[in-house]
Amino acid sequence: MPYPIIDSHCHLDFPKFNRDRHEVILRAREAGVVGMVNSGISLKGNLMSLELAESYEDIHAVLGLSPDIGREGSAEEIDAILAQIEANAEKAAGIGEAGLDFQDCKTNKERERQTASFEKVIELAKTLEKPLVVHARLAEAEVLELVRGMDTVIYHCYSGSVETMKEIVDAGYYISLATLVCFSEHHQTLAAEVPLENLLLETDSPFLSPRKGRNEPAFITDSIPVVAQLKEMEPAEVAKAATENAHRVFNI
Repeated sequence: MPYPIIDSHCHLDFPKFNRDRHEVILRAREAGVVGMVNSGISLKGNLMSLELAESYEDIHAVLGLSPDIGREGSAEEIDAILAQIEANAEKAAGIGEAGLDFQDCKTNKERERQTASFEKVIELAKTLEKPLVVHARLAEAEVLELVRGMDTVIYHCYSGSVETMKEIVDAGYYISLATLVCFSEHHQTLAAEVPLENLLLETDSPFLSPRKGRNEPAFITDSIPVVAQLKEMEPAEVAKAATENAHRVFNI
């Protein structure tokens, strides 16, 4: 029996879904997915996220600026994305993903550029009073220092330490665990430790599939029994909590 669940982070706008996007959405519904939060990361991706949200009542757009663009993009491109987010904010369930990815930053200058771009997104999310979806890789603690004081922050695809996770949770923010939890011991440790009231579940599809090949929102259901077992709870309880959290966080 499917549990109602929200996939709190996916990328249905990506080309990997061009061939069968509608079928993917139908499969998600059949699996019990009652909502999909689609995260844009570029001008084109944000536009497509808005179009998807307009076409499907169970898809909700989050408008972002990827750390890659933050690091490498021109000032014009970054300003254009920020203006696009601001202009479409009332149609968005949140701002993001945006953040820091120090895995790909080779120099301090790249870190500084990425941080400066992220700070602009933070200010925008504060002004618009929208939840902020952050991407933090090898920079979880640095992101926390930058976002402190914000009302609602979601650490998408959290992969950092248990210690930093506890600080994030203590700040009242949310930890979104990807379908990595199905096969990664580290993510299983995180799942066991994260308080239920701070937990969201996501696929980050088309990435991180718990099955062979491309990930898709329907596969979010694979992570529910895994998390339930780690938390010694019923799967239905885990699905209910994660779904209620997503409803509250994104106001959907």
